[in-house]
Amino acid sequence: MSRFTIQRVAVLGAGVMGAQIAAHLVNVRVPVVLFDLPKEGADKSAIARQAIANLKKLKPSPLGVADEADLIQPANYDEHLELLRGCDLVIEAIAERMDWKHQLYARIAPHLAEGAILASNTSGLSIGQLAEPLPEALRPRFCGIHFFNPPRYMPLVELIATPATRADVLDALEAFCTTTLGKNVVRAKDTPNFIANRIGIAGMLSTMREAERYGLTFDVVDDLTGKRLGRASSGTFRTADVVGLDTLAHVIRTMQTQLSPETDPFYDSFATPAVLQALLDKGHLGQKTKAGFYKKVGRDVLRFDLARGEYVPAGQKADEVYGRMLKKPAAERLKLLRNAEGPQGQFLWAILRNGFHYAALHLQSIAETARDVDQAMRWGFGMQQGPFELWQEAGWLEVARMVQDDIDAGRALCTTPLPAWVFEGPVAERGGVHQPEGSWNPSTARFEPPRTLPVHARQLYRERVGGEAGADWRTDGSTVYEDDAIRLWTLTRPGLDDVLIASLKTKMHAISPAVVEGLDRAVQEAEARFAGLVVWSGEEPFSVGADLQATLPAFAAMGVQAIESVEAEMQRVMLRLRYAQVPTVAAVRGMALGGGCELAVHCARRVAHMESYIGLVEVGVGLIPGAGGLTYIARRAAENARSRTPGGSADVDLLPFLTEGFKAAAMATVGTSALESRKLGYLLDSDIIVPHRDELLYVALRTAQAMRDAGYRPPLKRLFPVAGRSGKATILGSLVNMRDGGFITAYDFHIASRIAHVVTGGDVEPGTLVSEEYLMQLEREAFCALITQIKTQERIMALLNSGKPLRN
Repeated sequence: MSRFTIQRVAVLGAGVMGAQIAAHLVNVRVPVVLFDLPKEGADKSAIARQAIANLKKLKPSPLGVADEADLIQPANYDEHLELLRGCDLVIEAIAERMDWKHQLYARIAPHLAEGAILASNTSGLSIGQLAEPLPEALRPRFCGIHFFNPPRYMPLVELIATPATRADVLDALEAFCTTTLGKNVVRAKDTPNFIANRIGIAGMLSTMREAERYGLTFDVVDDLTGKRLGRASSGTFRTADVVGLDTLAHVIRTMQTQLSPETDPFYDSFATPAVLQALLDKGHLGQKTKAGFYKKVGRDVLRFDLARGEYVPAGQKADEVYGRMLKKPAAERLKLLRNAEGPQGQFLWAILRNGFHYAALHLQSIAETARDVDQAMRWGFGMQQGPFELWQEAGWLEVARMVQDDIDAGRALCTTPLPAWVFEGPVAERGGVHQPEGSWNPSTARFEPPRTLPVHARQLYRERVGGEAGADWRTDGSTVYEDDAIRLWTLTRPGLDDVLIASLKTKMHAISPAVVEGLDRAVQEAEARFAGLVVWSGEEPFSVGADLQATLPAFAAMGVQAIESVEAEMQRVMLRLRYAQVPTVAAVRGMALGGGCELAVHCARRVAHMESYIGLVEVGVGLIPGAGGLTYIARRAAENARSRTPGGSADVDLLPFLTEGFKAAAMATVGTSALESRKLGYLLDSDIIVPHRDELLYVALRTAQAMRDAGYRPPLKRLFPVAGRSGKATILGSLVNMRDGGFITAYDFHIASRIAHVVTGGDVEPGTLVSEEYLMQLEREAFCALITQIKTQERIMALLNSGKPLRN
C-alpha cells in the first residue's frame, strides 16, 4: 500500500458538499465522476449534471476556473455503476441518514475495484456503525473523510478510522489529501461530530446562549467574535449563515441524538436555540436562501429580530473598550475580560471560559492529543489559536483556577470540574499541554510528537502549535545577508542547501527601493555561489507591489526625477532576474499584485500555491505598471503569435494575442486562483501549481535544482514585434465606447490609453521590432506623467488612508 496511487475518484452525492468536493478534485487535476440518483427522462444523469452547472454560479467559487466544471463527469446509479471499477477512491457524500448510506453501500459494493478505498464524508455519524453492513473484505478499506465547507478553501480534513481500518489505508489517504488536495489532516476518534464540529458547534451554541443571556445583538456578537477575537472575520452568526442553518441544525441534532447527559455534561446546553428554530420554520436557511440571521436588501444589511419576528437594520459595533482589551497580551486580556463590568466583556469571558472547559473535559474522548484539537479549530473554524494554545499562553494554572472558580460558583454551563490532569502532574508542572517534545495525550499521560509520514518531509516549515518545538523560517538556516527589507539565506539541510532564498521583510512584502537593492544583491550572490535563487516568504502575501509610502517622500522632495530613477532601477533589477545566469524561481502564495506580479513574471519560473491571486492593479491608484509588467504583456503577445502561427509572426496581426493582456492590466483583473492567473497569462503552462501551501518552498527549491541540473541557460535577448499605431487605434476605439457607455470614467480612459500606448509600442508601424528596454522607457514616461496628476495623487492617498480604491 505504500505505493498506492489514487488516479481517479468517484463522489457519491451531488449535493452542496459532494459537488464542491468534485470541483476541488478538478482543481488539482484528479479525474472525477459525480454520481447522484437517476432522474426520469432521457437524461438520467440530469441531477448530477445540474449540480455541475450550478458550481459555476457559486461564490466564493469552488472552481479555480469556472468553465472547468465541465471536466466533472456526471453519472447516475442506474446506468454507470461500472464506472466505479476505474476509481481508486470513492467518497460518499449523500444526506446524513444512516439507513440511506447503508442502502447505497449495499448497491455499490459489488462494483468497487479491488483495493479501492471507500470513505464517508459524514459530518458526525458513527463511522463504526456505517461500516457494520459492509462486506468483510471492504471493511479494512473503509473510513471517514470529513471535508469542511467550502472544501476548496478550508484546509481541514478529518480522517476517522474504524477498528478494522488498515493503517496503510489511512496513511495513503492522508498522503493524498496532503500533497494532492492541499489539505491539513487531523485524525479524529469516532465520536459524534468528531473534533472540529464537536468543539466548534458546542462553542457556537454557547455563544448564542451567552448572547441571549447578556442581551447582545447578532451584529455586536459578530464584531466581538470575529477578527478581534482572532477568529474568522465572519464571526458567529454570519458564519452560521454561510454554512447553512439547516446544516447547523443537523449537526446540533447529531449532538442531541448521539450524546446524553452521561456522555456529555454540557448536554443540557445543546437545545436548539429559539431564534434558530424560528428561522428554520420560516425557511430562512442563511446565504443559500438569501435570508438567515442576516438579510441583504439592496445595499442594506438587516438582522433578524426574534421578538418582533422580522428583520431590522444591522450594523451595530462592539464597544471600543473591548476592542482595546482584546489587543492586550493574553494573560492581561483574560483577566480584564473576567473582571469586566459591562455585558460585552462578561460575554467574551463566558464564551472563552466555556470553550476551555469543554475542550478539557472532552480531549481524551475525541482526540489523541491537544494538538489535534487546536489544529482542528485553526484549520476548520479559522481560529488563529486553538483553545489550548490561548489557555497556555495566558498562564495555564491561573486560567485553570479562574475557570474552576466559575464552575464552583455555578456560572459555567455545567458543574463538572476540570479533569485532574489540568491541575496535577506534567501539564500543571510544565505550564501547559504543548511542550517542545510534543502535545499532551491524556490517554497515555505523555507529551507526544506530531505524527510524521514521508509526505511531511516536503513541508520544510510544517505548521506547529504554540509551545511545540520547530524551526522558524525567519531565523532558521544560514544567513548570507540581512537588513530591514530583505533576508538572503539558505537552508542547512543536506541536499537543499545550495539554493539561495530571498525573503522580503517589509509590511505586506511591499517592494521598496531597499527591497530592489536586496534582490539585485541576491542575483549577484546566487550567480557567484549558488545553484539558483528562490524568492519566498513563509507567510502571505507574496507581495502587494511597489511601496508607494516609501517612494512619495522622494517625489515630494525631488519631484518626478526621483520617481524616474526609482522606476528605472526596478526595471533594471527585473531584467537582472530574467537574464540571471542561474535559475530564478518565484514561490508565490496569496496576493502577487502590481510590482509583486512583475517580480514573479520576470523570474525564470514560477511555483505558485493554488490560492495565489496575481494581477497588475496599478490603475486602482491612477498609475500604470511601471516595473516591466506592460513590457511582459507585449513580449508574451509576440511570443504567442510566433509559437501559434505557422511560419512565425512576421506578417501576423498581433492584436488578438495582445487583447487579453491589455484588458487584464487596464481593468486591474486579478486571477482568483493560480489556475485563473495562468489563464490571464501571469503563470505559464511550464509553471508549477502546488496545492499545499507548506510544500511551496520544497517544490521551489527542487525546481531550481532541476533547472540547474538540466543545464539551465537564460533566454537570449531578442527584439520582438509590436502592434504599433494601428493596434493602438483599435484599442482606443473600444475604450471610447466604454467611456461613452459609462463603464469607465474619463480618467480611467486616460490611464488605459497610456497602457495601450505602451503595449502597442507607441507611435510606430505595426510589426516594428523593439527591445524590452525600449518598452520600459515608454512605461517610465507614462508612469512619471501620471504621478504628477492630481487625480492620480487623490487615488494614491485614498488607498493609503482608507485601504480602499477611489474611482474619480
